[in-house]
Amino acid sequence: MTQHAPSADVPIPERVSFREALGVWTRIGLLSFGGPAGQIATMHRELVEKRRWVDEGRFLHALSYCMLLPGPEAQQLATYIGWMLHRTPGALAAGTLFVLPGFVAILALSIAYATLGDVALVAGLFFGLKCAVLAMVVDAARRIGTRVLRSRALVGLAVSAFVALFFFDAPFPVVIVVAGALGLGAGAIWPAAFPAGGGHGDAAESASLLDRMEARGELAHTRPSARRAASVLTLGLATWSLPFVLAWSAHLAPVFLDEATFFSETALVTFGGAYAVLTYVAQRAVHDFGWLGPREMVDGLGLAETTPGPLIMVVEFVGFMGAFRHPGALSPLVAGVLGATITVWVTFVPCFLWILLGGPYVESLRKNAALSRALTAITGAVVGVIANLSLWFALHVLFADVDERHVGPLRLLVPSLGSLDVVALLLSGAALLAILRTKIGPMRVLGVAAAFGLVVRGLLGA
Repeated sequence: MTQHAPSADVPIPERVSFREALGVWTRIGLLSFGGPAGQIATMHRELVEKRRWVDEGRFLHALSYCMLLPGPEAQQLATYIGWMLHRTPGALAAGTLFVLPGFVAILALSIAYATLGDVALVAGLFFGLKCAVLAMVVDAARRIGTRVLRSRALVGLAVSAFVALFFFDAPFPVVIVVAGALGLGAGAIWPAAFPAGGGHGDAAESASLLDRMEARGELAHTRPSARRAASVLTLGLATWSLPFVLAWSAHLAPVFLDEATFFSETALVTFGGAYAVLTYVAQRAVHDFGWLGPREMVDGLGLAETTPGPLIMVVEFVGFMGAFRHPGALSPLVAGVLGATITVWVTFVPCFLWILLGGPYVESLRKNAALSRALTAITGAVVGVIANLSLWFALHVLFADVDERHVGPLRLLVPSLGSLDVVALLLSGAALLAILRTKIGPMRVLGVAAAFGLVVRGLLGA
């Protein structure tokens, strides 16, 4: 028996206060391990299954849009749903709380790394969490696939998306756009394969708090408005530019303006997850700017992989080290904290802008029958995307060495069998068994796994 009751058995709340939402967004932020797959799984469990704030269709509709945007799709998905529930304050709260735990964790680890050079205990703690998250990712991929893939065409799209991403390294946005185009074209000829609004279960399963809010006329803020769009764009760009104003007006060391400029540029090209741009970041940060060394960049990536929040948070470590090494008139520690803050600011402010600017227009397309068929096709492809992310995450949790090889257009991720982490395999398997066969909640699974990792890896070094 699984730990989650079917969504139809969970009562739909009439309303959710902003205060209650803050608690849930904080919980999601603290549980946002495992890269996009783990983070999407966490939100699906907390928002769709456990609380029924949003139904499967709206969740995947929003996710499809977020996957087309530069930046971390999971953080943008939280921002989108927060905006739907509580307007702009909800978007700011959900998006900020999603990255805040990771920001605090990486800042603390960056300080420890720069001053002490030893974070073994913390690494052991996060090792256990990572194994538990792998189990949750596998379970979530299974559950989402079961609900969404209700026709052979959708199964075919999911498999095709997985193959394109995992074996041919196709960009996420391209896969999503192609799937949508197929749903739009083939859906008109073969509507049974891509039913408008289909693929998300029956009406009872699809009902949610947002549906009730819509029926009461409480989603007026989701309607497009040219005046509102102009205001959002103006305010968003002004907010984005604040680090530039600070660096210039306070006559700070050149590193701060360099970081604000470079990571603003990076935020515009981060499509398809952080790994799509990390090679570029590493090259510029190490070789062009000299902010840190190659080994330190690898260490920073390890910190980002094992802490909550999007993987792109590795840029916070880079920003900290760059400013710590080139502080100007500031103390190295103060400079490092300021550099980390500026870097995160220019990386994530655009994410809020894309959601608040484009969200109303995306919502206006949800009722269009032709575009709904395209969305149904996209949801099928999204299952393949999640499967790709899940397998990628599993390989990097279970194996210390994973080589990337190319045979023509084919990309292969080949793990070194000798580098199999037996402890990680056993811990992940135990966590998955607990999730599938018992009623133990995710927080307990994470807590037990974290304690195990702390003892075995942090203290014993096994």
